[in-house]
Amino acid sequence: GDADICPDPSPENLTRIAEALRQLDARVHASDSPRGLRFDIAPETLVQAQAWNLITEAGPLDISWVPSGTRGYPDLARDAVTYELEGFVVQVASLADVIRSKEAAGRERDRASLPTLRMLLERLERENES
Repeated sequence: GDADICPDPSPENLTRIAEALRQLDARVHASDSPRGLRFDIAPETLVQAQAWNLITEAGPLDISWVPSGTRGYPDLARDAVTYELEGFVVQVASLADVIRSKEAAGRERDRASLPTLRMLLERLERENES
């Protein structure tokens, strides 16, 4: 699949995101262009769209400033879970927040994943109670 992120929109972080996207040779996804379309990767450009569907050297990347059913980064950061992935510490939206967002989005692919996600959430909640 792809990676979906909802980054902190602070000016400092926008600068870091723009630099990372340049290093990954990020391009806008376009169905008629397999490598994607080049765009101005600048902090001020990134905030001009609600969401970006990108192709990068590391794979597809979707950036959403305010995912469906949320109020954006501050909302998701509140219950985020911290993981270490390949030497990097990353915050990941809680499973409950992912479910909330997929319910609000209402897309067929999101609805199809909801039963599995709800079952996983129930299992995790039972494990935490014991």
